[in-house]
Amino acid sequence: MRITTHKGLILTAGLLTLWLISAISLLALDLQHVPWWAIVVGVLVRTQLQTGLFIVGHDAMHRVLWPERPERNDQLGAAVVFLYAALPYGACRENHRHHHRFAATARDPDFPSEPHSGLVGWYAQFMGGYLTVRQMGGLLGTWALLAVIFHGCTPTAATNVLVFCTAPLLLSSLQLFVFGTYLPHRRQRNPARQSHPDSLDWPAWLSFLACFHFGYHREHHDNPGLAWFELPGARPGPEPLTAT
Repeated sequence: MRITTHKGLILTAGLLTLWLISAISLLALDLQHVPWWAIVVGVLVRTQLQTGLFIVGHDAMHRVLWPERPERNDQLGAAVVFLYAALPYGACRENHRHHHRFAATARDPDFPSEPHSGLVGWYAQFMGGYLTVRQMGGLLGTWALLAVIFHGCTPTAATNVLVFCTAPLLLSSLQLFVFGTYLPHRRQRNPARQSHPDSLDWPAWLSFLACFHFGYHREHHDNPGLAWFELPGARPGPEPLTAT
């Protein structure tokens, strides 16, 4: 097993552990006795962990999560995108392949069909490409089941599910869209710039907090075989000084 694979699997295990622990502990809280700022922190932590699930699934779609074991790679990928939003792994992987192969064209499922659509219109189309009636039914059923299960622990169980499951998923989808799709690809609507997405020129710590380095998008398109945590290393260094 490569060092990169080993590191990626350890990070994935840690992410899944934190996601599960945070879900159980936050859903069991009685929100009547929790200060508002702690609730906000909980939502933000859950949002970041939720986004991390999709980023791991995205690595799996590129077969870089566990490249030595393709079947295990796809099994892990299917598990994390299901936990993320009951997404079907096969369809997501096929869509993402089209995104890379036909970026910024009419065949790109993540690109707006209306050239002048703003952030809201683009986001609505983006979400419509991934949400299905069956998926929404699965999510609603899961959230209802969680509310029933945790009702014995706290009188605010239904609110907890909305606050710590529904809200983080919605915020995560917006996070992934803004930093991984809209900002990197928005200028490709100009025909003169269709060949390459942009990258957000942010330091690595901010790039991680923003969206697990999904904003280093040109580096990802140029090097799709790199894991998410390798993308900062693919960033170009400063221009060398030349004598004049």
